[in-house]
Amino acid sequence: MLSLLLVAGALGANLAFVGLGVVFNYPDVLAKPAPEVLIAFNDNQLAVSALFVLLAASAALLIPISKRLDRPGLTALGTAAALVQVIGLMRWPLIVPFIDDPDTFTAVSTVLGTVIGETLGYALTAIWTVRVAHYYGLKFLAYPAAGLVALGVLIPLGVPGTDMANFIGYILYTVWLVVLAVRVRPSAAKNPLDSGAWAARQS
Repeated sequence: MLSLLLVAGALGANLAFVGLGVVFNYPDVLAKPAPEVLIAFNDNQLAVSALFVLLAASAALLIPISKRLDRPGLTALGTAAALVQVIGLMRWPLIVPFIDDPDTFTAVSTVLGTVIGETLGYALTAIWTVRVAHYYGLKFLAYPAAGLVALGVLIPLGVPGTDMANFIGYILYTVWLVVLAVRVRPSAAKNPLDSGAWAARQS
């Protein structure tokens, strides 16, 4: 079950991100003026909303994943990382459809998107990734992914290259999730309950 959740999280996130790029030009569209973003959203509201729900659902899988990894602190950390991302992403299907004023959209996007969903989401996801790697290995993938994802907190400050670094980080992060799914599957260790110790020996 844990392996399936990890793969589902990676697959769902990538499918949603590709879909949003096609129908909404996401995330580049966010750099445009608020009126243009609202027009683009309204042109494909149903598809965009559905894809953001899929992206949020993929992020929410960190909660059951963390519970099944069953290591100290991972459940609380994974839950926090999931919740801030879900809060940020779900503004699109739940709040944005009812916004006509560009200033209101900008304010909502700043608070729920930039501050909560993105900045806190990047930071907590990076920390969670490092902590999981501490117990389950695959640090050669996890640490670079976490570092690049964490650079996303600098995007609002306009630091050059951080948006691309963050993008690459998330690709590497989803690759790590899939490889981790292989590592923690029951048949991968003599004792499924001791997969963390087994992973440490293989790192």
